[in-house]
Amino acid sequence: METRLTFRYDRAADILYIDKTAPYAEQESEELADDIVARFNPTTGEIENLEVLFFSTRLLRQDLFELPVIANLRRAV
Repeated sequence: METRLTFRYDRAADILYIDKTAPYAEQESEELADDIVARFNPTTGEIENLEVLFFSTRLLRQDLFELPVIANLRRAV
């Protein structure tokens, strides 16, 4: 199923949330890389949410910021 991504930034916690769906209690979580947490669908194993901790700090660094996931981006119609 194709879903649009939503991006939310919590300035107080300095976390960027990238969501395909609203988080829910049954999701499983795993740290994919330093301070990048993925929340998975418990049935399909599909990534439904990403949490990028210390987001503003990452942007201030001089190195390239990459997410450890593969995306198939297309224009939403």
